[in-house]
Amino acid sequence: MYTEIIKIIEGGLKKDPSKVILYAKKLAEKLMADGNEQLAKGINSLLSNKAVSTVTMEQLLTTAPVDQETRMSIVDVFNPALVDVHLVLPESIEKKVNEFIKVIQHRDKIKEMGLTAQNTLLLYGAPGVGKTTIAKYISLKTGLPLVIARMDSLISSLLGNTSKNIRKIFEYADSKPCILFLDEFDAIAKARDDQHEMGELKRVINSLLQNIDLFTQNNVMIAATNHPELLDKAIWRRFNSVMEIGQPNVEGIEKLVEMYLGKFNENMHEEKKKYDRVIHQFAKKTPSDIRTIIQNVITQAVIEGRKNVTAEDLLIENFEFDTHGKYNSEDLIKYLSENGISRQQISELLNLSVRQIRNNLKEV
Repeated sequence: MYTEIIKIIEGGLKKDPSKVILYAKKLAEKLMADGNEQLAKGINSLLSNKAVSTVTMEQLLTTAPVDQETRMSIVDVFNPALVDVHLVLPESIEKKVNEFIKVIQHRDKIKEMGLTAQNTLLLYGAPGVGKTTIAKYISLKTGLPLVIARMDSLISSLLGNTSKNIRKIFEYADSKPCILFLDEFDAIAKARDDQHEMGELKRVINSLLQNIDLFTQNNVMIAATNHPELLDKAIWRRFNSVMEIGQPNVEGIEKLVEMYLGKFNENMHEEKKKYDRVIHQFAKKTPSDIRTIIQNVITQAVIEGRKNVTAEDLLIENFEFDTHGKYNSEDLIKYLSENGISRQQISELLNLSVRQIRNNLKEV
């Protein structure tokens, strides 16, 4: 038994997951034989949940393809075992996402029935609305690593190299259980009648279509784009599921604010009227923008040793976000006043006298 423990430690130190798994199984067998069934079952349960994923991640990371010209990796690999992903979507979109997840989870059973599993999903919408988060959420729920194609290094200046990189990525993703995610998809899937593109990029789409057809027979693929109008017509037919991801509604914004605030959201329900102002100001912002604003406020609170943030903090950060930090005190005073903040509060927040506040607001 001590031998197995030593071997497990050795495997961990050498980053050899296969060795860890092998000797952990042997340890579980010995524990079971010695009558320690509970611990043996605990080890086996852990192995059944993590073993395949751990080995797959190790193999994916050590065999990642690179661009021939720059030697840069042309993929990133997201490990769903390392992070938790929270999703806030309209009910209709959330339902479609969960349906897609169920298809992946039951694809073997679907194939046994002689049916084709719908393993392809196209997401489109403005930047920051959550397309990449959805892909990571699907990865988390299915337990499949997410292989993210890096468009910045995939497109090569060398003639013919872009098509080769596309083929490399599909062959790489086909070699292990995973989900292939093609973000900024329009970069390689532009319409072939686009007069602004050179011949090489027009040939890329043909290579892409061929690889998609072969890959999606047995694998899962998700693509995302901010510019659906640029996609080649033939691309759309390759996707069984297509979803437009829009801006969150009021209810969605409230959930996002509460989620991003986390333990700092204690005042949210106590000062509902003020937070309603915040929600109103966030109305035209993407989830990404909202997260950035809230994280900035929380960071400042931590630096100052505060355990909570206020609606006023969020309003000020929102104003700075909208103006890119280019504003004068008069503009900020007016903004806070219009959003229900009293002159006394503004005075305390901005370290100005009430008289100065009144003068700026042109009050007697």
